[in-house]
Amino acid sequence: MTKKCDKYEALFTFATDEEFRKHLLECEDCRREHEKMNRVSELIAEVKPQFAKRKDKYRNIKIACILCMVLFAGATFQTADNNYRIVEQIMYGEQLTPEDLGFPTDSYGLIMVDE
Repeated sequence: MTKKCDKYEALFTFATDEEFRKHLLECEDCRREHEKMNRVSELIAEVKPQFAKRKDKYRNIKIACILCMVLFAGATFQTADNNYRIVEQIMYGEQLTPEDLGFPTDSYGLIMVDE
């Protein structure tokens, strides 16, 4: 009974191309292993574009979700601000100004700050 050659991985990784090819010509076990590796590489190359498409699809979905959240948040904050102004107008008859609240203001209606 012959022992199976287990040099393929070491030669593939560390040997020069010339040494590796020479061993493949001499060793049937390593040649079969090399053919298997080539088939696996071909399969990986064949499905790689499909994974890239899937990755792009998920990226586009993430962008769409972020845009929806930004639009939703903007609409929510705008509605909340409008509701606050409406409540102020109903309760006080007009919108309160800083001057109405007792803050010192300048001629433009801006709050004055002492330095």
